[in-house]
Amino acid sequence: MSVVKKLASQTAVYGISSIVGRVLTYLLVPIYTGAFAAAEYGVVTGLYAYVSFLNVVFTYGMETTYFRFANRPGTDRQELYDRTLSLLLLSTVVLTAGLMLLARPLLGLLEIPAGNERYAIWVALILGLDALTAIPFARLRLENRARKFAGIKLAGIVVNVALNLFFIVLCPAVANGKWLPGLQPLVAQVYDPTVGVGYVFLSNLFASGLTLLLLWRELLDFRFRLHLAFLKPLLQYAYPLMLMGLAGMVNETLDRILLPKWLPDNFYPGQSSLTAVGIYGACYKLSIFMSLVIQAFRYAAEPFFFAQSTEKNSPATFAMILKWFTLCCAVIFVGISLNVEDFGQLFLRRPEYLQGLVVVPILLLANLFLGVYYNLSVWFKLTDKTYYGTYIGAGGAVLTIALNFLLIPVLGYLGCALATLACYFMMAILCWRLGERHFPVPYPALRLGLWLLFASALVALGWGVTVADWWVRHAWHAGLTLVFLAALWLVERPRRAVASAGS
Repeated sequence: MSVVKKLASQTAVYGISSIVGRVLTYLLVPIYTGAFAAAEYGVVTGLYAYVSFLNVVFTYGMETTYFRFANRPGTDRQELYDRTLSLLLLSTVVLTAGLMLLARPLLGLLEIPAGNERYAIWVALILGLDALTAIPFARLRLENRARKFAGIKLAGIVVNVALNLFFIVLCPAVANGKWLPGLQPLVAQVYDPTVGVGYVFLSNLFASGLTLLLLWRELLDFRFRLHLAFLKPLLQYAYPLMLMGLAGMVNETLDRILLPKWLPDNFYPGQSSLTAVGIYGACYKLSIFMSLVIQAFRYAAEPFFFAQSTEKNSPATFAMILKWFTLCCAVIFVGISLNVEDFGQLFLRRPEYLQGLVVVPILLLANLFLGVYYNLSVWFKLTDKTYYGTYIGAGGAVLTIALNFLLIPVLGYLGCALATLACYFMMAILCWRLGERHFPVPYPALRLGLWLLFASALVALGWGVTVADWWVRHAWHAGLTLVFLAALWLVERPRRAVASAGS
């Protein structure tokens, strides 16, 4: 259990930056939904969907590759750091310049009117700056400097949130004479109302620049040097990871790109396709609580898994980690799903957004299976068979596209959510079955499957039984949540007690 406690402690440190940072960012959702109509917010949702794809292209699997080669015997870690970052620097300059030149076609894909090319230029610069921080951040994780990692990440997020509040809340209020009218001349020097949702991207750009500056020690330690013979094995390991990442982004974000393309006209009466994207994107944010746990876990788990790979009891350790990860995520799934109306009313400020809340439990469960998949994927990373990840991701991408094509015209954004759930469930099952052949781990698959079925049944019961009275409804949902927690305690706690007594 000591190694699991070590992983849990590092996950907690990474989780501080992820959870606190994401919570701060999440507090912007009511700001955005209050300041921008759903169609305007659809622009932000659509562009950041492309950002997710392009982030994978900009880093092309080099973080995981860096971890893998750094843990090989005899590796000169400084040389590896220099070579990897040199390659990433060169590719980042080329990709950023290319994106800036293609600003207009990129916006055309989202049907954004001409004259807004600056949005795409700012996005290209954000991608470039973030890519340059990837290997320095990976080095901090490799060296177990979780506190510095978390501090820098959190600083960037705080600046991003502060700038959003300044440009989207304070400046408009001052310019309109609502707050501090004496500051109007000063605000007029820095604030342009015509930028609108562009301030979302500008704030992100400044924060990304600050993050890069805060990594100055890691960057000063860097020496530019390229050697093709050295880079060839890195790229051979990395390119399947990039393809896997691209497939993963298809599964994670393509629905927000396909939704306006395949949604029939007037499917939602009186609403445009960009409005539907904005509603879906805002409701998707409510699944952030599951994403927070997964992200914090991934930051700690990836270097941990590689470090544990040579240990004799590593399969049993991996199985125990998956078990408790899944059970913790199941608690989140039940708790959020049964209280999603309260979260929706708190964070989605305009009534037009609330109609999409039905997708939230589906997306929470989908992200839970994605977290399970990340746990299971350790086998092909440790056996250097990363191409299996590409195959699994590609299969998920095909399923995502096919189901979106079939379901969007019939169910709208509900079809997007169901396609996401089906995709991640299939990927987790397929990864588990293949792992049984190549890297057997004694995962308690049946037991965890029953727990997830039980959790899903309780959520379905909570949604299926409609109660009008506010107090009765909340008591009913709280009771269902307590039933799940009590069942976990009764079933799992005795097993741990017996195990402890036996040892």
